Amino acid sequence: MNEVLLVYALVLLLAWPLGRYLAWVHASTPTPLDRVFGPLEHILYRAMGIDPAARMGWVAYGKVLLELHLVIALIAFAILMLQGWLPLNPDGIPGMDWDLALHTTAAFITNTDQQHYAGQAQLSYFAQLFAVVAMQVITPAAGLAALVAILRTLLGPEAAQEKTASGEVAVGHFYVDLVRTIVRFLLPLAFLTAFLLAWQGVPSSFEGARVVKPLDESAALAEQRIPIGPVAPMVAIKQLGTNGGGWYGANSAVPLENPTPVSNLVETVAILLIPVALLVMAASLTGQRRLALSIFAVMLALSASLSGLAIWSENQPNAAFVGLAAEGPNLEGKEVRFGATATALWGSLTTQTSNGSVNGMLDSFNPSGGLAALMGMFINATFGGVGVGLINYLLFLLLAAFLGSLMVGRSPEFLGRPIEAKEMKLISIALLLQPLLILSLTAVAVTVPGLAQTSNPGFHGLSQVIYEYTSAYANNGSGFEGLGDDTPWWNLSCALALILGRFIPILAPLAIAAAMAGKRVAPTTSGSLNVATPTFAVLTLGVILMFALLSFFPALALGPVAEQLGLAP
Repeated sequence: MNEVLLVYALVLLLAWPLGRYLAWVHASTPTPLDRVFGPLEHILYRAMGIDPAARMGWVAYGKVLLELHLVIALIAFAILMLQGWLPLNPDGIPGMDWDLALHTTAAFITNTDQQHYAGQAQLSYFAQLFAVVAMQVITPAAGLAALVAILRTLLGPEAAQEKTASGEVAVGHFYVDLVRTIVRFLLPLAFLTAFLLAWQGVPSSFEGARVVKPLDESAALAEQRIPIGPVAPMVAIKQLGTNGGGWYGANSAVPLENPTPVSNLVETVAILLIPVALLVMAASLTGQRRLALSIFAVMLALSASLSGLAIWSENQPNAAFVGLAAEGPNLEGKEVRFGATATALWGSLTTQTSNGSVNGMLDSFNPSGGLAALMGMFINATFGGVGVGLINYLLFLLLAAFLGSLMVGRSPEFLGRPIEAKEMKLISIALLLQPLLILSLTAVAVTVPGLAQTSNPGFHGLSQVIYEYTSAYANNGSGFEGLGDDTPWWNLSCALALILGRFIPILAPLAIAAAMAGKRVAPTTSGSLNVATPTFAVLTLGVILMFALLSFFPALALGPVAEQLGLAP
């Protein structure tokens, strides 16, 4: 339990100054940071032909965001297909099949990093660095940029004050927000984290695989190939950017990616660090400190509950040992050097934040531990991914404000601005697409013979299928790895879930923020709905839980719940 408290304490301790710094990065007024980073940023603006003083409406902002992702995706797809002919390939790894390359591109361009391949065996150094790691830097920065645009438009003191040249409500400039996030924040923080990991023994080299002789001379293998590479930089941005895709197939369960207790602590803290810091940034940027505090309280309550369930579950004996003399926690699929508690904490946090990295196998969790992981992704707003987690929470916040206003007999409003039919339609699309897509794809996969490729029959097999699509839509990327997922069906169907699950929940809130910012603010009265109170926080928590449970309870009942009940003596 001490290690759990240490992780949360370090996150809170580091998130405060980091969030204040982020608010400084995205401040609309000049700061001393301009002197340090301004020259490099202006070089980049000139190279891209950008006027940093220009302002965009939400349509232009969203269009540019999509165009950038499309261009990068096409380049990455070409690299993955052609890596056999490209440099930095000392092990002679061939190009990917088209369907796997498409899925891999969709996974990394959506900040999901769902992997249907083993990185150390199927990607060259060139592909890892210039396709995978490049997207791991740009996609969290794009999510954070979208969040900043929504915050300044919907909640900030400048809301509805700036206009574009065409008279639209200005939400900012996408490339300015993106470049500032990368240059002033992500790269310096990733460099520091990579240095810490390299200090702990994570490889950082461009040499080919090491060939070694086993210590046990009686082993069947005369020699063993150990892939290395520039692992530390990738692991750093993988953890910080809620990316999750690892250099090695087994992710941070591999000693080369996570060799020591210190590296495990650093990587666990990195999962939560930026999502929590974004709440501090939101409070500083918008001045809505009480609202940010209430959001943090709800997120922390959800996080503690899900982490507690996972830790309790994995400290119970493995069901296969019932009736035997063996006692103790469930250590199947876990690194003994980390133990059940540290693995369960990581497994819970990684699904709360859309990170998706692992230091143990989620498929080996007890059913209630798998339930905790699924619930984290169903909610997808318990801190959530970089930028998009708080965006998802704002959707629930608006829904709670709509319901709360109606419950007290007032016209629906949020911070004095009316919530009308247009906003509710967009909220409905963004929220209801998740269960509709996940459950529809799951139904097809389990109905058509041969599609699912599950390794377990019955309840757990259904859980594997639901988990894969939930992970794809929630931009998480983790998986119940007993699934045989490198098939055309899984690659293409997951690519669909990946793309829709990333961009709809970004574009819809952008449109909502711009629409509401253009409305007249009603004066605050004693009858106005106060969204920064403990009562409203409890209402929002209830809305989140009811939405997740009502949407997915039948699936949960046939999956992890039935599996858990089936194991009862």
